[in-house]
Amino acid sequence: MSNETPNFEPNPKTKSKTRLDSGSGDAKKSKPSTRKGPKALTRMGPLLAIVAILISVGLMFAARSYKTAHPPVTTTTDQKLLKANNKLTTNSMVQIGGPFTLTDHNGQMVTENSYAGKYLLVFFGYTFCPDVCPTALTTISNTLDLLGVSADKIMPLFITVDPVRDTPADLKEYVSYFHPKLVALTGTEEQIKAVTKTYRVYFAKAQANKDDKEDYLMDHSSITYLIGPDGNFVEHFSHGMEPEKIAERLLKHL
Repeated sequence: MSNETPNFEPNPKTKSKTRLDSGSGDAKKSKPSTRKGPKALTRMGPLLAIVAILISVGLMFAARSYKTAHPPVTTTTDQKLLKANNKLTTNSMVQIGGPFTLTDHNGQMVTENSYAGKYLLVFFGYTFCPDVCPTALTTISNTLDLLGVSADKIMPLFITVDPVRDTPADLKEYVSYFHPKLVALTGTEEQIKAVTKTYRVYFAKAQANKDDKEDYLMDHSSITYLIGPDGNFVEHFSHGMEPEKIAERLLKHL
């Protein structure tokens, strides 16, 4: 026997097979991990879509809730005017119009019965009004012209909310610039407060000159009211409505 250690050469086929087996083993282990990612994302797709929808809906409701809890900021005057004007549309059961005792621009005492059988087209304002009142009275005048002979069924009334300055003489001069049918009414402060309460009209001093008590502006509702011959409220016309539109709506009642 020889004392030399036998030198065994590895079998090429065995070596080769071992490498292939090893490689295929690695491949088998790596394949599941490679395919797992896309499958997981595919399965999570619908879930992610549902989550996104829920988040969108939540944000939408949150935005609405915020707007409801935090409405646009308006001035105190704007809020009062809006509240006064909205009474006509939010509560149809509110009584508007009724008895009154006032003085016309000729100095004659009148009541609601002085115009019996007529439709009353009523607007509240004052002669020192810089823009709203002249615009409204011009609109009423143009509307009456458009109605032609049908205007005979209507009595347009301009009731002042500033009785301290608007005397019958002042009112007579003022209405002469508008339609000849227009009648202006004034009265004591108590009488004006009573009629404005009856018509649900808001008014208040808005700006005053400390050096001149006669120099001030008035805030007031800017709605024109239509009262039927029976004394009941028929409808109202918002400030800025075109004469043609008002005439069209009036003809449905005349």
